[in-house]
Amino acid sequence: MPSSPKFFHARQSSPNRRSTTLIVSGCLIFGLAGFLFGIVSLSRPIKCLRGEPRSVRVVWERGSGGNAGGGSGDGNKRHKVMGFVGIQTGFASVGRRQSLRKTWMPSDPQGLQRLEEATGLAFRFVIGRTNDRSKMLELKKEIAEYDDFIQLDIEEEYSKLPYKTLAFFKAAYALFDSEFYVKADDDIYLRPDRLSLLLAKERTHSQTYLGCMKKGPVFTDPKLKWYEPLSHLLGKDYFLHAYGPIYALSADVVASLVALRNNSFRMFSNEDVTIGSWMLAMNVKHENNQALCSPDCTSTSVAVWDIPKCSGLCNPEARLLELHQKESCSKSPTMEPDE
Repeated sequence: MPSSPKFFHARQSSPNRRSTTLIVSGCLIFGLAGFLFGIVSLSRPIKCLRGEPRSVRVVWERGSGGNAGGGSGDGNKRHKVMGFVGIQTGFASVGRRQSLRKTWMPSDPQGLQRLEEATGLAFRFVIGRTNDRSKMLELKKEIAEYDDFIQLDIEEEYSKLPYKTLAFFKAAYALFDSEFYVKADDDIYLRPDRLSLLLAKERTHSQTYLGCMKKGPVFTDPKLKWYEPLSHLLGKDYFLHAYGPIYALSADVVASLVALRNNSFRMFSNEDVTIGSWMLAMNVKHENNQALCSPDCTSTSVAVWDIPKCSGLCNPEARLLELHQKESCSKSPTMEPDE
């Protein structure tokens, strides 16, 4: 008996199976794209969440050019402030910097930002370099911790202070768009609020040399600290110039310094005399203000240091802390009260 016929039906593709295939393929493509994106992301440097670093390294131009190259990472963008204050410091001044950070200068980037917003002034320590690798390593750690430096690519040596000062002004001009550039030492007690008011004062002369002005005899004895080997060019007495612990140059003055070649400047032994000699060659207004060289805290003092006993505060690490404890130094009003 013949068997019953068998019917074979062609198997048609199920719509559900086709959709599943498409979904699986899509997931594979998406997963591969995510993997590749992850690889690319890991290969890029991770930005720090604390914001852009404030410390920079600036190269001293050794050629004929006059500009200093900055390491800010912002190209030609200059940070706008009313005044920039460069606190000159050295490798042996770790204690001074720590005392300053416990007194009028904030010890953290947020504090520096608040001070800048309140006064219009930006503050950075300014230091050169040394061949001592251990000191450079310690400086690197300090920069990483506090982020409040400008590092100049110039040898940090007392005999080369005039060169460092010129490098500072050129670097400051490259990094900051400021109305005034202030050079200050790390062994003075400063009132930033009063310095801000002083710099903000209206002036009719655009080229200003502001400081505590002095004159005096030229030191010709090699045994003396302030000996000047080029005394034959100066005569018996110095010309009018500002004391070295703190003085300020207006933007037009610094712009003129930036435009000149580094090797075109006469360098005397002492930094304050060197700057003063450059000012004689320029059409600047010498503005004398004794509040920048006060021997004690008063209702009007801007900078306090032990004039004429020391070229700054004597024993500055301790004196900075002592002065800050005085109400007349740290808590007195910015301006004298009206009588």
